[in-house]
Amino acid sequence: MEAALISTSTNPFELAAGINYFFALLPDEQTRRAIAGVGERFRKSHRVDGVPVGIEDLHLTLCPMGRPERLRRPLEEALLAAAGEVRAQEFTVTLDAAMRFSAREGRFPFVLCADGLTTAVALELRKAIAAAQSRVGLQVSGVSSFLPHVAVLHGHAVDAVEESVAAIQWQVSEFVLIRSFFGQSRYEVVGRWPLAAAAAPEPSNLLAELASLPDLADLAELPAWSDVE
Repeated sequence: MEAALISTSTNPFELAAGINYFFALLPDEQTRRAIAGVGERFRKSHRVDGVPVGIEDLHLTLCPMGRPERLRRPLEEALLAAAGEVRAQEFTVTLDAAMRFSAREGRFPFVLCADGLTTAVALELRKAIAAAQSRVGLQVSGVSSFLPHVAVLHGHAVDAVEESVAAIQWQVSEFVLIRSFFGQSRYEVVGRWPLAAAAAPEPSNLLAELASLPDLADLAELPAWSDVE
């Protein structure tokens, strides 16, 4: 595919032609291999003549860049500042279904979709990122319309399909801002922000629990159930 020309716009408040930004979750290496394997099995079993997404480019899109409104700082700086305000906890992503999406630019994306629990948690993170963007002058529309997924294949003749797959999971410990280049299938990670580790359960204090139990001698002095009226 011919590379699109990238504008070197001198206005830092505007999106340069050929460039876009979005927030995403990146699978770890082992998860990327598992996702790519499902895509390859699908391609062979359904005899799809398509273009697989490069294993290094697999990602789950979390939130798009908002529309600039009353932007008070350069665009990329605003995105970085917004992400720095987001506070959320680590969570587990579970991909357990495969389906074909509607055609985009003449191609049908084949994707792996997240389960309901992942969708609920990821939606809250998406809302937090959108709210943070709003505070710096970037308005995100359609925040609640969200089906988390990872695209693995783009084909020109992919039949309609929706089926369960063996669950693929990974622990999400950060989200990233990605700069993408139209027509090049190329992505650059601009920034990374860690998610807070889930609080570990407090260790039980066995000695304190034993000390709180009634004394056996006291129990012996209690009346038997048969003596209680």
